This record gives sequence, structure tokens and C-alpha cells, in this order.
Amino acid sequence: NTTESTIAVETLDDVPEHVLRGLPEDVRLFPSAVDKTRLGVWATKSILKGKKFGPFVGDKKKRSQV
Repeated sequence: NTTESTIAVETLDDVPEHVLRGLPEDVRLFPSAVDKTRLGVWATKSILKGKKFGPFVGDKKKRSQV
């Protein structure tokens, strides 16, 4: 008797439309390099230090919470 493990994989269909619309031109969502079941944020070119983009939607977290 074997049980199959089903792992939910996050897809672009799981991302709210306002998040996709708010991504800067050179930022994309692709499978994470850290957790293959999640999406990660990837830059298609270098982002200069201090570059700001947004608006931010969601709850801000402290570094110790992520």
C-alpha cells in the first residue's frame, strides 16, 4: 500500500493580478531557485542599488520574520 505525496506547486495563476501589474519592466516571476514549489522574483537585468518600485501591497515584515 503506497501513498502518493502531492506537493502543491505555486503558479502564475496563484498570483493576484495587481501583483503582476505592479512588477517593474525588468522583473519577472519564475520558479524559485530556493524552493521549487514556489515562485521567485527574478531580474532580467541588474537593478541599481537604491532603485525603488511599487506600490507595495501587503504586510511589511521584519527581516527576522521572513
